[in-house]
Amino acid sequence: MDTPPTYQTVLDEVAPRLRRLRAKSGLTLAALSETTGISKSTLSRLESGQRRPSLELLLPLAGAYRVPLDDLVGAPEVGDPRVRLKPRPMANGGTFVPLTRGPGPLQAYKMIISDRGTEPDLRTHEGYEWLYVLDGRLRLVLAEHDLVLGPGEVAEFDTRLPHWFSSANGRPVEILSLFGRQGERMHVRAKPHA
Repeated sequence: MDTPPTYQTVLDEVAPRLRRLRAKSGLTLAALSETTGISKSTLSRLESGQRRPSLELLLPLAGAYRVPLDDLVGAPEVGDPRVRLKPRPMANGGTFVPLTRGPGPLQAYKMIISDRGTEPDLRTHEGYEWLYVLDGRLRLVLAEHDLVLGPGEVAEFDTRLPHWFSSANGRPVEILSLFGRQGERMHVRAKPHA
């Protein structure tokens, strides 16, 4: 994987870009100074690398050259925005797909849960979970509660409570799960039912 350039490396490349743009446009320092309101000596120092570029100097230059500011500083091209999801098997049946990259206080998953039988195997662990049923019917056993949730229904709970979930009707159920390891509650805002 390529290492991103340091700020100093990016700044060092501004001076040659400014020289090339001025040469390409056929402007003199005097003409550029008149157009931008930046003194000739400041423009000369910018192009030679003796003056650090600042936003106050680069914005008028971008306007004079009619180029985006990104062209002056050499902003990297935006890469492919698609996230490559890799499904993984769940230890007790089903598949999960991590939707968040890297560590963090909150993790998101899409889970496809198969039928895990009718006898709950209750588990506990640190954290707080928020579940949203996308498709199918989810059986959620939470402490003394035995619930069935359908598409569009949500459950949230402290995972230190004994819990277990499975497909409620033998067909796979798809859910979105937000999980906080330190027990953070999710703050989901929704319009209340009228």
